[in-house]
Amino acid sequence: MTEQFRKEIVQRITRNLLDIQTLRLLTAEPMWGYKIKKQIEATTGVKLRHGALYPLLNALEQKGFLKSQKQQQGGRTRKIYTITEKGMEYIDAYNSILKEQISKQNIK
Repeated sequence: MTEQFRKEIVQRITRNLLDIQTLRLLTAEPMWGYKIKKQIEATTGVKLRHGALYPLLNALEQKGFLKSQKQQQGGRTRKIYTITEKGMEYIDAYNSILKEQISKQNIK
């Protein structure tokens, strides 16, 4: 696989599965929006607009996949996002389905 193919596929996955990528990041540690944005950009090379990220975070919170809490840090109030048990179950379901799909591809 060439580096160009790898980069293109990673960017495509990130754009199409931004909710999964975001939840996966939050399994490692709670984060605020800007840190999530920078982590995704650093690991995937995809430039993420605030106008795409914050509505997604709100939607994930409404679904119960994450929760937020305002915290004071360095004189600033930040909204810190944490994945919930339901969010972990969603990630587990995604991983399980992905493994099934990959194993079906290997059978052919």
